[in-house]
Amino acid sequence: MRVLQVHNFYQQSGGEDRVVAAEHALLADHGHSVVQYTPHNDAVNKMSALEVGVKTVWNHETYRNIRHLIAEQGVELVHVHNTLPLVSPAVYYAAAAQRTPVVQTLHNYRFLCPASTFFRQGEICELCLSKAIKYPAVTNRCYRDSVAASAAVSTMLAAHRFSGTYRNKIHTYIALTEFARAKFCEGGLPAERIAVKPNFLAKDPGVGTGNGGYALFVGRLSEEKGVGTLLEAWKASAQTIPLKIAGDGPLQMFVRKRAAELPGVEYLGACAHARVIALLQDAAFLMFPSRWYEGMPLVVLEAMACGTPVVAFGLGSMNDLIVEGENGIKLASPDAGVLACFLNNSKELAGKVARLRSGTRARFEQNFAAKTNYGLLLDIYNRALNEPRSIS
Repeated sequence: MRVLQVHNFYQQSGGEDRVVAAEHALLADHGHSVVQYTPHNDAVNKMSALEVGVKTVWNHETYRNIRHLIAEQGVELVHVHNTLPLVSPAVYYAAAAQRTPVVQTLHNYRFLCPASTFFRQGEICELCLSKAIKYPAVTNRCYRDSVAASAAVSTMLAAHRFSGTYRNKIHTYIALTEFARAKFCEGGLPAERIAVKPNFLAKDPGVGTGNGGYALFVGRLSEEKGVGTLLEAWKASAQTIPLKIAGDGPLQMFVRKRAAELPGVEYLGACAHARVIALLQDAAFLMFPSRWYEGMPLVVLEAMACGTPVVAFGLGSMNDLIVEGENGIKLASPDAGVLACFLNNSKELAGKVARLRSGTRARFEQNFAAKTNYGLLLDIYNRALNEPRSIS
């Protein structure tokens, strides 16, 4: 099979970029030919705000390039990951013009929320979920803290919703979890076109011992990731388990200062991936206090592959990823007080997470290994190729 993989790379590399690379390798390893179209958002720095806004809605260059690639390379299927802002929905029309089915992975909630996170001012926000025109995102400057940028994304979403792009030009959507699928259905995407396929790890890091005796946070140091909530809970609790924090982001200075003040808390800064894996393998458990719905964070899958249980708030997709008593512990609400109460009995906590290690690894092998994921992806591709749908 010859697949065209389309992804608009972000200026700050993240999980989506890793997933694209992993799927590319997975397909190539199984003998498929993968062509890529991957503009990078560094190009935005050389454009005016007006030019970026126009390209967000429709990029003529994308349309021409995609049609040319499909025809020249004999592409049978187009798999789109991110289109914002340089690819634009023009990719769907180019594929339709070449009579080539499109599969779209929904890595985040951008189709329903211009900010992509359903998170604003420290809380879950669904003001735009059911609105055809996402005007709350504009008034609240939700995308890049800019009225103009928020208006461009909102215009793109509205224009292509009203013109039928999302219903008529995309054969199959891939949601990462059942929670995400339900949310996209609620937001108006056609339920019969949304399949569920999780992320996976291209390389199995192997099981660790968990003998380090510490809790670990790995991720972007930002409000929605809950690192502030975690540190507040650590300060309020009486537990004695050490906490290591790896990552960087806008709250880096706050985290550095708070870690220096709290006994047993160590800030490691940004760590290379090999170092992160080693930390996960030795950790007693991964703290994942995210305060937004999340997509499918790779660090959680890596923790499970290492046999390291996950402690998280039972919010959004984490309810699908974590099975209580099998691979982690879910807390009722994203609140520092709830987390502090949970942390207070450190001896009981250490014993509880130790008993989860074998179940954590088993859940990874059953659901998130590359072999399992390839079968799911191939099934979606074959249905897109063989099931006739009115893609015009």
